[in-house]
Amino acid sequence: MKQLSLLLLMMVAVWRCSSSINTTELGPEERLNYAVSLYEEEDYEDALNEFQSLLLQYPGSIIVDDTQYYLGMTRYQRDEYIVAAYEFSKLIRNMPASEFVPKAQYMLAESYYQLSPNFNLDQQYTIKAVAELQAFIDYFPLNEKVVEAENQINELNVKLAKKEYQTAIIYEKLEYYNASIKYLNNVIETYHDTPYAVMASYRKILLLMEREREDEAFAEMKKFLLLYPDDVNYEEVEEMKNSLDAQLKGNFSVN
Repeated sequence: MKQLSLLLLMMVAVWRCSSSINTTELGPEERLNYAVSLYEEEDYEDALNEFQSLLLQYPGSIIVDDTQYYLGMTRYQRDEYIVAAYEFSKLIRNMPASEFVPKAQYMLAESYYQLSPNFNLDQQYTIKAVAELQAFIDYFPLNEKVVEAENQINELNVKLAKKEYQTAIIYEKLEYYNASIKYLNNVIETYHDTPYAVMASYRKILLLMEREREDEAFAEMKKFLLLYPDDVNYEEVEEMKNSLDAQLKGNFSVN
């Protein structure tokens, strides 16, 4: 087996030194090795053609999953992230027993990660990236890429939280207060482990107080003081809560 592998590598080296190669005379494994050598030398255009030809000519061969994975990787290296995502998902869907599935799942998520735009644009690819990264973690919890995937999820969640928070601020400026509170609530509940959660909670308190919704503001103040004891606005919120508490008790005693 080692001698065969060495022979294939030597053949690839000879092929790469030749001015032209007649790949029609090669077997499927030999052509795969040749295509991979093109990929590794960053000759992505020729590699792409070879991988596509292999899939068409040897649809039932043992090299199909290798070829499908490298086809996705070639698309990825060419910055064709949408097509790369399709190729990786095709491998996952059609060849679930392949050894390449963990790599393909991560690269599927990575393709969407690369498509994730600035926070002020539509975030559909960011949401897809988070979903696929989480699927990777759930299905392959012992994989060496899990820590990196978790870091990427945290990064993308910050972006999504910022998008929601800025939308809330815009609605507040437009005086659509209920819509603003809705988006603030989404930040607090969905992205509670991002810096924008504390900002949203504080903003919600101020907005509720401005709208004279003291009972709701008081409840949010208690949550804020419990969850964010180290925040720079802690003392201000504490003073507001104590003042509102005294006011509410005073109103209750008069009644």
